[in-house]
Amino acid sequence: MDAPPGWTVFIASEDVDQTASAVTDNGGALVFPPDQVGPLGRMIVATDPSGAAFGVWEAGEHIGAGVYNEPGGLTWEDLRSSDPDAARAFYSAVFGYQTQRIAEAGPDYATFSLPGGEPMGGIGGMMGQDGVPSHWIPYFGVLDLPAATAAAESRGGAVHMRDFQTPYGRMAALADPEGSAFWVVEVPPRP
Repeated sequence: MDAPPGWTVFIASEDVDQTASAVTDNGGALVFPPDQVGPLGRMIVATDPSGAAFGVWEAGEHIGAGVYNEPGGLTWEDLRSSDPDAARAFYSAVFGYQTQRIAEAGPDYATFSLPGGEPMGGIGGMMGQDGVPSHWIPYFGVLDLPAATAAAESRGGAVHMRDFQTPYGRMAALADPEGSAFWVVEVPPRP
């Protein structure tokens, strides 16, 4: 797979073998087939029909992310796809996601969620990144956006978009020292 460095977003599954079959049945491909990771769990790495890589995790002793939607944890996942309509159909078929368009985010962007649940992320077009392969971008919560941005720069990372306000909070686009893109969003501490 010829892709720039990036973070791998993992999606939970109760049966990774069944999910692997659903991936290939719906036009995706397996990069790494189902494999046991000791007592921790089982996993696959796959690509969707537009080529975006993602992982699937079936929990054993390790459930996955233990911190989320708070400082230091994952808060959102965005798929930037060369074919967002096909991507939404794929992830809906494989994982049962429902999608909801958001008018203010543009005509090709929609959130995804489990039936009846809160949005977990979004799927949209390339958003000005034409020529870049389809990819997932994680968003991490931070308490202090300027401090997080400064810490990334002082440790060899890069700032692509610095401290701007959105309807969903203050954000910045960063890259780690290897060039893998991610976003940080300022979130309040949990009580």
